[in-house]
Amino acid sequence: MKLDELKKELQKAVRKLGYELYGVNYVKEKKNNLLQVIIDNDSGITIDDCVNVSHHLSTFLDELDPIPNEYSLEVSSPGAERELKDASEIKKAVGRYVHIETYEQKMDGELLHFDGDTVMINDKFNKQISFDYIDVIMIRLAIKF
Repeated sequence: MKLDELKKELQKAVRKLGYELYGVNYVKEKKNNLLQVIIDNDSGITIDDCVNVSHHLSTFLDELDPIPNEYSLEVSSPGAERELKDASEIKKAVGRYVHIETYEQKMDGELLHFDGDTVMINDKFNKQISFDYIDVIMIRLAIKF
């Protein structure tokens, strides 16, 4: 089974459990093969969530048998400072602390607004900054110190 097809199947299975599929990677390292499944939801991911999803996916994958070689399954969260990959993820992050890089600057602050075209943050100096989304090179969640 191709990785894209496997992602679709995993997405369905993960959604049934109440999570979002953030990513899937298949890593081949010498004698060890690893299927990494990254999950997320609005309230965050705990170790118990990873264990629960891993248990269900193990059974699901045994039945589906998508990979002919022996492999290990790893279920994890995308992390506290994960990159926001698309506009829908950025919209969900409104109200959260982010790190943004544009062609001209890097900044941290609370994401106040995103409408698909304009990004507005309240930076660490309590100054509101607005700029065009097209100028964003990278945006990720950040931990406020």
